[in-house]
Amino acid sequence: MNHAAMNHRAANLDATGVGVVSAADPRAAAAGVEILKMGGSSTDAAIATMLALNVVEPQNSGIGGGLFWMRHGAKDHSTASIDGRETAPAAADLNWFMGADGKPRPMQEIYAGALSAGVPGALAAMAQAHKRWGKLPWATLFQPAIKLARDGFVVTARLHNGLDLYSRHVTGWARQTYFPGGQPLATGSTFKVPELADTLERLAKEGPVPFYHGTIAHDIVTALNTAKPISSPITEADLAHYQAKERPPVCDTYRGYRICSMGPPSSGGLTVLMILKQLERFDMKGLGKDSPVAWHLIAESERLAYADRNMYIGDPDFLGVPVKGLLDPAYLASRSALIHPDSTIKVIEPGTPQGAPERQRVPFRDDPGTTDLAVVDGDGNVSQVTTTVNGYFGSGISADGFMINNELPDFDPVPNKDGYLVANRVEGGKRPRSSMAPTIVYNPDGSVRLAIGAAGGATIICQIAKAIIGVIDWDMSAQDAIATGLIYAPATKTATLEEGTPLAAMVPALQALGETVEVAPLGLKANAVEKVNGRWVGAADPRSEGVGMDTKGNVTVIARRANSLNGAHE
Repeated sequence: MNHAAMNHRAANLDATGVGVVSAADPRAAAAGVEILKMGGSSTDAAIATMLALNVVEPQNSGIGGGLFWMRHGAKDHSTASIDGRETAPAAADLNWFMGADGKPRPMQEIYAGALSAGVPGALAAMAQAHKRWGKLPWATLFQPAIKLARDGFVVTARLHNGLDLYSRHVTGWARQTYFPGGQPLATGSTFKVPELADTLERLAKEGPVPFYHGTIAHDIVTALNTAKPISSPITEADLAHYQAKERPPVCDTYRGYRICSMGPPSSGGLTVLMILKQLERFDMKGLGKDSPVAWHLIAESERLAYADRNMYIGDPDFLGVPVKGLLDPAYLASRSALIHPDSTIKVIEPGTPQGAPERQRVPFRDDPGTTDLAVVDGDGNVSQVTTTVNGYFGSGISADGFMINNELPDFDPVPNKDGYLVANRVEGGKRPRSSMAPTIVYNPDGSVRLAIGAAGGATIICQIAKAIIGVIDWDMSAQDAIATGLIYAPATKTATLEEGTPLAAMVPALQALGETVEVAPLGLKANAVEKVNGRWVGAADPRSEGVGMDTKGNVTVIARRANSLNGAHE
């Protein structure tokens, strides 16, 4: 990887008054910049960016999905977060994913189709954020997305490849629309989505009411009630009762920097903080990014943090998550003491933090269909949002021009293990645990240093922790920190090194430290904004088509990875 090849035109920003958007597609970033130029806030621009992503990146996010939102307020130095995670229908129970034989349903029925769909929360969260922090009229924020959907946009290799690789489960309108003549949309073709444009125009005019209380809600329910071969008993009351919720962020320090991220039902923020705190006693700066020992330490800290994550974190409205206990300095010191620079932990087990409930277990799974965006406006307000329909193209079921999520497989399909109910079991109205972790990093003086988030299922946690280490310990730009390869060890003995990066050459050295390693591609995608020498700079992942744009027309130019257009890399 040649970091020197990355040209940062965005590094020439003025110190004040310039807004920046980083998103996974340049058309979506441009939509956010358009809103910033009109005087919109970071919240306004984030909403416009998400709506545009719904059009050009339907495989990863949209109003049929959910989100987590972190926001920094420049005027009062506040940090706030909104939970727009999907919920299970009221009819959901412990046997939601179990067949008549008492065994889990086939994988296809769990991870796709009507039973996989939760009540969407993204639009409700957008409306709540706009009510609190928006400046421009709600309808204005929809115009860039409506134009893209109505007038058409050029199909990129990433959308084509995503359709080709991951859309076998897509049905109905979406199958007919995204596969003209039975073939996936061709790269370079112009694609229009009038059905989605109509829906967005109505939501722009009427707000979220039709989505949760009107005909759009009816269409969502009908699509899921009539799905084949398995339907969902979701009701219009499930949508009517949905609420986005403001949650307390989880915050801690790392080498004097204050780091705030999304709390439960996200597992991402807590796990990122645990990884970092367990590493704080080691001289990561002295070791440097080229040291196999540094990456071994990161892998060991990941294993311990994921073990606790898997055991204790779920929807806080349904179980007691021991947040204080997991972040207790004495507890983290005891976990860190298990890590050694010259050997590997023999057995990975969760600890027992203060406030831990009785035995609970939450197995790990991964999913690729997520996107992230970061926005800063001219006043210095920051919005960092991770939004998703979960797997590629969600449930594969559509309504009114958008894809409906497949978020419920983030629950544990099997409700008990070893005679105990698991924490992340399916229950009506419950929110499945997520790895999404929109994160804001504050300098020791309290100013924002970095806002970062990622996509890629449970790898999100490791991507963000690695990037923060890169910025704080290894003096890297956010762009270079994102581009750096990843080591991924989620509570397992085997650590996966990202294929095509310098880490792949460290296999012998890591094996000498006791690591069991494999080299494989990882589905990664991150976005960030950072403040360097008084200037805001956008950063985007070279594995994606993402960009950073500012309101003066500067674009972060990125040396793309050779595999960056592969639909698998999300």
